[in-house]
Parts: sequence; structure tokens; C-alpha cells
Amino acid sequence: LVALKMTAYLDVMIPLMFYIALLMVLARWYRDNEMAVLASAGMGITSFLKPAGMIAAGVTAVVALFAFYLTPQALAKGYTIEAEYRNSSEVSGVVPGQFIETREGGGVYYVESFNRDENYYENVFVYKSSFNREGVVVSAIAYRTFDADSGHQFLVLKDGTRYEGTPGTPSYRVIDFETYALRMEPLDRAEIHLPVKALPNAEIAYAEHPILRGEWYWRIAKVMVFPVLTLFALGLSFVDGRGGRASGMVAAFMVYLFYTNILGYMIAAVKKENFSSSAPIWLVHLTFLLIGLVILYRRNFNLPLWPRFQIAYRLRQLKNG
Repeated sequence: LVALKMTAYLDVMIPLMFYIALLMVLARWYRDNEMAVLASAGMGITSFLKPAGMIAAGVTAVVALFAFYLTPQALAKGYTIEAEYRNSSEVSGVVPGQFIETREGGGVYYVESFNRDENYYENVFVYKSSFNREGVVVSAIAYRTFDADSGHQFLVLKDGTRYEGTPGTPSYRVIDFETYALRMEPLDRAEIHLPVKALPNAEIAYAEHPILRGEWYWRIAKVMVFPVLTLFALGLSFVDGRGGRASGMVAAFMVYLFYTNILGYMIAAVKKENFSSSAPIWLVHLTFLLIGLVILYRRNFNLPLWPRFQIAYRLRQLKNG
């Protein structure tokens, strides 16, 4: 289950990991003056658009595979396993060395150990309460069996003793037995209801329900994020040797946080029926795409990313000079 749940988050983790990797590689090249050497050879930051685009295409394809297929499959499998475990017979939860109460609260099981070679329990204690009568059964060994004719599962105890009676009265019976079978009452099987995240694409792609539409838009958004982030990685990876090394990295992380959180807010708004279409979500993608292109353009021509602050700085210089 842990592996399945980890798989369900890879479509979000993979873009972030490659985004960080791309930022760190480019920043290292700036610090080692590799980018200066490439610039002297006529290769600006836009020369990296093609290789970065190839990486982005590969990562986007992997993210799409996870977002549209593997993540829903992993979630569906995980929820199915959990539901089947909850629907299993109560004896399947017996753990050697622990007192285990039945799910209905009418009995307690205890086994000292489990012999894996012979496939049976050793030193078994069973307490059952029903119809104002209590019974305790102890035996040397026990094993599980399934009766195909009746469709019931039994816990078969060997060489033991049964104590049965009514609390507060002296009428107790003690019975020694060689073989004693306890029928395990299975729980009512609960119907498996998969969450929206685990539904296949065919059920949500053309659905009218806002929650299903929101989930479909979110799967698309996860695929669209990394190509846009690639532009920011190229534009914000610049490291000035005379300035701080972390400024570009901090700005890049802030972009990621703003981008993903705004998308999350828009998806939530769709699920709450605040928006009837996906236009606001595409507007977010387009806005960040344009910002990324502007940053990349200004970085390619060695222009300040924030010209307004640069103008104010120049004015202060002229005033002081």
C-alpha cells in the first residue's frame, strides 16, 4: 500500500524534482563561468531552449502517463485492497502474541504463535459471548479451513477444552474435545466506492458534475506545469558572482509555489461551481507562460528582470551624483 500511495504522488513530485535539477545545473554553470564561455561563443540562454525543450517533452510525457493512467490505477488498487481487507473474515486479523477483538465486539482471539511450516496456530484462546452466555475455548493447535459446500470459513481447534455458562450462575459446562470447529461469521461486504482521484479518465472526461470536471482539469494541469516551469528555470537560474547565489533559486521556488497554489485554487473553485468552464485555468497557464517568456527574453539580452526597480535605482544615482 505504501508503494501504491507513493506512486500516486509521482505526477506531482516528478515536475518539481526536474525543475530543481534544471535550476541547480544551470546555476552551477553560471558559478563556474561556463555560461560566460558559451556566451562568448555566441550561445545565449535561448540556445538551451531546444535541449531543455526535449527534456521538458520527455518529462511531460512521463507525467501524463502517471496523471492519466498510473496514478488513478494505483489509487484504485490501493482502495480495493483496503476494502477487501475490511471485508475479509474476522479471523484473518489474528496476530500471534496479541489479543484481537472481533469487529462486532462479541469475541476475543489470542494465539501464542503460528507454525508457518505446518500452517497452524499454537496455543489458541477464544472467547465468545452470545445470548447472555459466555464461552471460552482453549486448544493446543488450530487451523483455518473453508467449506466449499456451505461457503463458510471455520477455525478448527484440536485437543482442547470448552468452558460455557451464564455469568453470575454456577451452571457451567466443561467439555474436552479432540476437534472443535468455530464458524467465522463474515462481515457484510461493503460496496467499494472509489474516490474521484481513482476514477478512470473515461468516467470524468465528459462528466457534468463539477467535482469530476475539477479532477479532469487538475490532471491536465499537472501535465501543463513543467513546460512552463522550464522557461522560468532558464530565466531565473542566473547567478551573479558579486551578488547572492540564492536569489534566483528563491525566486524560482516562489514562482512554483504561486503557480501551483493558484492552479489549486482555480480547481477548487471549479469543484465549488464558481466557474462553469476551464477558461480561468487556461488563463493561469497562459499568464505564467507569458511571464516566463518575458523573463527569458530579458535574461537573453542581459536586461534587468524588474526594470521599474532598475529605473528607480538610476534616478537615485543621478540625484546623489
